[in-house]
Amino acid sequence: MTHRRLRYGLVMVAAVSLLTGCASADEPAATTGPADEPASTRTIDIRIANGAVSPANTRTEAEVGQRIVLRVDSDTTDELHVHSAPAHTFPVAAAVGQEFAFTVTVPGQVEIELHHLGRTVTTLLVRR
Repeated sequence: MTHRRLRYGLVMVAAVSLLTGCASADEPAATTGPADEPASTRTIDIRIANGAVSPANTRTEAEVGQRIVLRVDSDTTDELHVHSAPAHTFPVAAAVGQEFAFTVTVPGQVEIELHHLGRTVTTLLVRR
């Protein structure tokens, strides 16, 4: 085989690998949310109903710079506080399908809490 054909074959293999995502049949691609979200997004689904919140007092792994999406369904108004540097505050409406996104740039523990209910939803364990 000539060098030109070998290079062409290697280019084709590389192109096919890129198009198929390099995942084998035994190893699914890593995702943390719906198929249209990149694997680098961590999505946390939050439900507020009848004065209760779910999840409550959980721990969630995250990485510095990772996009965090809070998806909220609520039957009441409240405020989500993200105790990071810088801090984030998101107004929660009595509505379904609300999404709030942020990133954390400093490693450590970051509490996400509901202000009016006075409950911790989750604590992000942010690592490098």
